[in-house]
Amino acid sequence: MRLVTLNPHDALPLTDQITDDLRKRIVQRALKPGTRLPSIRSFARAHGVSTFTVVQAYDRLVKEGFLVSRQGSGFYVPKRSGTRDARERINLENAEDTLWILRSTLQDRRSVLKVGAGWLPASWLDGGMIRNGLRALARAVEPFFLEYGEPHGYLPLREQLVQKLIGLGISTQPRQLITTHGVSQAIDLIGRYFVRSGDTVLVDDPGYYATFGYLKTLGATLVGVPRTAQGPDVAALEKIIEDQRPKLFFTMTVLHNPTGTSTNQATAHRVLQLAEKYNFVIVENDTYGDFQPNPITRLATLDQLKQVIYISGFSKTVSPDLRVGYIACREDLAEDLVDLKLLTGLTTSQLNEGLIFDILASGQYGKHLQRLQERLERSREFTIKKLENCGLQTYAVPEGGMFVLARFGASSNAAEIASLAAAKGIILGPGNLFRPHHEPSPWLRFNVAFCDNPSIYRFLNSVKMRFK
Repeated sequence: MRLVTLNPHDALPLTDQITDDLRKRIVQRALKPGTRLPSIRSFARAHGVSTFTVVQAYDRLVKEGFLVSRQGSGFYVPKRSGTRDARERINLENAEDTLWILRSTLQDRRSVLKVGAGWLPASWLDGGMIRNGLRALARAVEPFFLEYGEPHGYLPLREQLVQKLIGLGISTQPRQLITTHGVSQAIDLIGRYFVRSGDTVLVDDPGYYATFGYLKTLGATLVGVPRTAQGPDVAALEKIIEDQRPKLFFTMTVLHNPTGTSTNQATAHRVLQLAEKYNFVIVENDTYGDFQPNPITRLATLDQLKQVIYISGFSKTVSPDLRVGYIACREDLAEDLVDLKLLTGLTTSQLNEGLIFDILASGQYGKHLQRLQERLERSREFTIKKLENCGLQTYAVPEGGMFVLARFGASSNAAEIASLAAAKGIILGPGNLFRPHHEPSPWLRFNVAFCDNPSIYRFLNSVKMRFK
């Protein structure tokens, strides 16, 4: 099996290509400490290069400290020493697989097809809308972008968000809203506030892998709640609750990541009944909800923020770089979370929040969403048809959003398929990454906005007989 991708026509010598690629994989921890590399002869044979080329590359990496040579045994990725104690203390080792997919999809490599990404391509987003908002901010009289923001967040934006939530049937007040540095900070504040090492936290299985990785750094005991096309499996959920007595349940109700499905109202009612009966908090992550073209009832709509903490943001719909998210919850909890926000990061950017406010208040956001929803619908139809032509079976046909979950067969190995794809410069989303403890999965997550390149389907056709 090939470990690196080589281009014999590249001006960069093969030795340098091997060295650079292996170094990058070690730094990004795609090759973990303790990993044994292929023997020199095996590597040379698999990659079609001379043993002399491999010897030069391995020796260079040994001198740089990226490999160690053990006589009679081979070459290994060394284990870290200087930072090991700190790394173990904050449990980063438990999040290795999460870190790998984050590094792989976020690295700036134009040649890589980010089919497993969780966001839209830059070409799909409206730069003009952002520029208009920035011009409006530049004309503002108040110098709010030269000062620290309000602890809760920019008040005009929070007032605008109150109206947005009323449109979803969630009645709230500005004091119940806290702006955050993206949804990630919202999850961080909630995790810091509620979770202690050893606490049981429920998560969707499959679900959002970045949340899993973060919760593991807190020492949480993650228990997956099986996900169906209608939402959490409520029978399994009740049994898990009775056995584990969880503190929190992180879930996505609308356009769930990675299945693309939404929780129906009957399931939502039952989940809330269990939360009230067993007194645990539900964190409803509505990151992708604005891509849903049809009305869907949120858990927070039914609960009105009693047992539910609602989080969402604009990184997926406006720009990943703006990092504007928010939390809606009970007012007493909001006050505690604001204090924690101040202690861990002071205030959030009023410049970014003022820009989002202008985009919402001007009416541009609604028109932008409609264009995205229509374009995503066309891309979903195209992608599903192409995947089915390649022999893949879809988990469900989503009503909206960017994700389609598909597999070759119930026994296929998504991790192995993703590894083969990565060697071709195609970053897929293997299903094991979306499971709490990376259990095996046959499913692959496809982001339809990145699925217009024919090389994706050429690859899938080339491996389909192997994984059917």
